[in-house]
Amino acid sequence: MTQLNISTKPIPTNERLIMALDFPSIAEAQALVEELGDSVVFYKVGMEIFMSGDYFAFIEWLKARNKKIFVDLKFFDIPATVGRAIKALSSKGVDMATIHGNDSMMQAATQEKGDLKVLAVTALTSLDRGDLDDLGFECDVQQLVLSRAKRALAIGCDGIVSSGLEVPMLRENLDHKLLVITPGVRPVDNRVEDDQKRVVTVEQAFQNGADYIVIGRPIRDADNSKAMADKIQLQIASQF
Repeated sequence: MTQLNISTKPIPTNERLIMALDFPSIAEAQALVEELGDSVVFYKVGMEIFMSGDYFAFIEWLKARNKKIFVDLKFFDIPATVGRAIKALSSKGVDMATIHGNDSMMQAATQEKGDLKVLAVTALTSLDRGDLDDLGFECDVQQLVLSRAKRALAIGCDGIVSSGLEVPMLRENLDHKLLVITPGVRPVDNRVEDDQKRVVTVEQAFQNGADYIVIGRPIRDADNSKAMADKIQLQIASQF
């Protein structure tokens, strides 16, 4: 893989790592943020921590520490409800949010997003071909991802969430018009069993064309989380 797909967007290199705060309690998430300090600037706050209570108080806590925030709640509802949810969220000072719906849901979200960047989820990195068959999707993964990305771009979404495996195809077809956020990234080329099936390494993700990567467990579960985050930041910096 050549580096022709390397992102040229003016994103500070240390913000290209988004740390997933997948914890059952806010106290645990806060402890890791404090441990990581300046090693991580951007955080993803998703459904698990949403259910722990005081979600928006935690967002304010992150903002007070000059952190950037990616709200990953994958809004999916009738368009009017999605639009109102995005409008309410846009007043909270967060940076990105995900939606996981059809054209009308994406349209409603983009109409109400303000300065919030709306990201369309393409196909979850926990899904493989067999899972898509179970869900009734007869097209292959790449066709599904490209179709959803094209619709997101046409409707006015700021970016998409996509496995790093599909990013070269996206860049070939859509150039760098959309932000691409890539989860399912592993710092080294290992295959520890977990629920992510379509994964890439840090270097592969950026060489394929990702703008941001999302990493959770490899940092969270490391013996020294800060050292692991610093190592990943060095791997990212080496690509730019």
